[in-house]
Amino acid sequence: MLGMMFTDKECKELDYMLRKELDEMLLDMGDRRLDGPVKEAISKRYKVIFRMYARIAPPRELSRYATGLRNQR
Repeated sequence: MLGMMFTDKECKELDYMLRKELDEMLLDMGDRRLDGPVKEAISKRYKVIFRMYARIAPPRELSRYATGLRNQR
């Protein structure tokens, strides 16, 4: 396990970057032009980024992106 210490400003920036990445991946997974292997790779990456975001996000914000996990099945 790796630990890191962030200032409040850095934590907010990390939060912003992870949210934007999750939003982009949700848009990509909804794109009908992408085929199975590409969507599967995006789905795996989404799960990793979601777990990272879950460590710093409040539950209300987290539920917004948890629906993306349910929609992947």
